Amino acid sequence: MNRLFVVNKPIFRTSNGYMGYVKRKYGTKKVGYSGTLDPFATGCLIVATGQYTKLFQYLNKTPKSYKATLWLGANSPSLDIENIDSIKETKQFDKQTIEETLASLQGQLTYYPPKFCAKKINGKRAYALARAGEELTLKTIHSTIYDIKLIHYNHPFVHFEAKVSEGTYIRSLGALIADRLGVDGTLSSLHRIHEGQFYYDEEKALNPFTHLAIPSNTYTGDERYIELGKKLDIKYFEKQEEGLYLIETSQFFAIIEIIKAEVKYRLNRIEKFEES
Repeated sequence: MNRLFVVNKPIFRTSNGYMGYVKRKYGTKKVGYSGTLDPFATGCLIVATGQYTKLFQYLNKTPKSYKATLWLGANSPSLDIENIDSIKETKQFDKQTIEETLASLQGQLTYYPPKFCAKKINGKRAYALARAGEELTLKTIHSTIYDIKLIHYNHPFVHFEAKVSEGTYIRSLGALIADRLGVDGTLSSLHRIHEGQFYYDEEKALNPFTHLAIPSNTYTGDERYIELGKKLDIKYFEKQEEGLYLIETSQFFAIIEIIKAEVKYRLNRIEKFEES
């Protein structure tokens, strides 16, 4: 079964662990997901079964939007409520100060990702090294904060919403807010609203070919060449500029790449979406 849909991941479940429930619900063994959510986080998680698991890297998944709560005065090495090691009373800020601090983070950001993250260091996950108490140094990363705004401030909790580029760590964003306020802080809640055009909507099946971040191209040759995976000549394509393209035949879809006037297959014979 080929299916693309969005689940609403519950709190305190790993993204990977939640796939066991998805497999049982849909009676399938092949399930994949994109955009890992931390265990304490909830919300939009893109899931695919069957052939559609091959399409994740081509989906349009940016920008992403989140709602989060920052707990001022709480400290956690993982920057979330799973590892809080101290709580201090902090002064109450006026609303304008909070709003100005959030606004100061809009635009391009360079920062360190959380030590408790899935990035690899010498083949090992950073979170595994951090849990083992090992010292680790992560490289800085770059993100774009398209929009960030205050929803509500009920001291010591700052509720905010942020629209960000793919790969942004909201836990780190929360830490930056706390740093600029001059206090400790950690996220006590995190909910992903959407990824690009992907929203949770009762797990309705989605047509993946309307959610791709690559343009379509037209092949004017014998479409059996595509379905059989034969070598394709660039002269039979309407667009001949270098890049990735989606190609449609009467039965299947294919993703090809044109590079140096050569045509290469990325994926082939992906079955068309059928309403169910």
